[in-house]
Amino acid sequence: MTDPTTSAPAGRSELDATVTFARRHIGPAVEDQAKMLALLGHASLEDLVAAATPASIRADRPLAIEAGRAEHEVLEELRGLASRNQVVTSMIGLGYHGTVTPPVILRNVLESPAWYTAYTPYQPEISQGRLEALLNFQTVVADLTGLPLSGASLLDEATAAAEAMTLARRISTAPAAAVFVIDAAVLPQTRAVVETRAEPLGLRLVVADVVRDGLPEDEVFGVLLQYPGATGEVCDLSAICEAAHERGALVTVAADLLALTLLRPPGEMGADIAVGSTQRFGVPMGFGGPHAGYLAVRQGLERSLPGRLVGVSRDADGAPAYRLALQTREQHIRREKATNNICTAQALNALGAMVHLAWLGREGFRELGELLVRRTAYARERLAAVEGVELLHDAPVVREFAVKLDAPVGAVLDRVAERGIAAGYPLGREYPEYEDGLLIAITERRTPEQIDALADALGAAVAAERQGVAA
Repeated sequence: MTDPTTSAPAGRSELDATVTFARRHIGPAVEDQAKMLALLGHASLEDLVAAATPASIRADRPLAIEAGRAEHEVLEELRGLASRNQVVTSMIGLGYHGTVTPPVILRNVLESPAWYTAYTPYQPEISQGRLEALLNFQTVVADLTGLPLSGASLLDEATAAAEAMTLARRISTAPAAAVFVIDAAVLPQTRAVVETRAEPLGLRLVVADVVRDGLPEDEVFGVLLQYPGATGEVCDLSAICEAAHERGALVTVAADLLALTLLRPPGEMGADIAVGSTQRFGVPMGFGGPHAGYLAVRQGLERSLPGRLVGVSRDADGAPAYRLALQTREQHIRREKATNNICTAQALNALGAMVHLAWLGREGFRELGELLVRRTAYARERLAAVEGVELLHDAPVVREFAVKLDAPVGAVLDRVAERGIAAGYPLGREYPEYEDGLLIAITERRTPEQIDALADALGAAVAAERQGVAA
């Protein structure tokens, strides 16, 4: 056998090609590192790190790493840490809601290796079941939003809104100086992600109370609205959509899909794009994620749709076959031409949400929405009767509403927490105009008895604060 280190066999070119290909996937070789370091003007990797990181981070000190311990010892320590947690009844919402996760979803989807180990259905011939499930997800989203075409999930609601902004900029013929308007009632985490995405792209943003004051005088290429708003208020957005279209702007509505089982869909009000989260459909909150976002568009925007789109073709035998269509993510075409750069989908959570929808059915989800409306109405009635508590507005709501407290909100929340209740979200943290406001979320997990306990705890806490009683 020929020794490849002393002579070149006939197939050496193929071997070189294989080694070159492998290096691209296992990291640069020593000679490649030397070339890159020379180009950057550094003699070693240590010099490069020293130049690129602050002295406080690269301080020369030993790492305080304890010796390894047995597995049972580590588990015992973790149990001790977990026992310090205080489990409370949560009334916090603002885009994330506790939900009942049916065992059919938990066991058969979210905890099944057959689903959670599969990365993406790039090979349609072995992914027909997964693609069919995602097609059903698209169909449900399109049906609820009143828009004809939906993608097969995005990362979450906030990044979907950022993608909608870039879509609007690509489509718009407005001048480069035109602005993207964010309504004041948009969720704070969504606004933050949109702002982060806009900065490197050089896009100008304007935050305004569009629902009450209308659009600003600037040239506008897009508008982002929340439905229902951050205080739970449900408004008819038709007039805003019409005014935006008259000025050549596209309208994106960040909509609660579960609320859309009862409310007029964004598409019927004139929205061009709808975005949001499907976490409401049986997906655990997971400490803020992961969750499946959605993005749906009106007719004419399908070729600018970011993310994955599942379509239906015919196979060689003429039978229906599912495949990914219109793939314009940055993996598939040049980066500057891509319609989607926050490309991560959440196919597992989208599948879980779709199974929950199928499990309950259309009427089941309508009944769930009606249940939430009834319990939220009961909660508003109970709290409005508490001295020192006043409704922030009397607009229609679905499952979130806001109240004003006649006492410091933070102090009241601390007192109520002593009774094992996380009473809500202090709106003043993100909306200075609501410094005395408290947002309360009612989900299907909250019972009338828990609502009564909340009312009693809030009443006692507000009274104690007003009287200056020590906690």
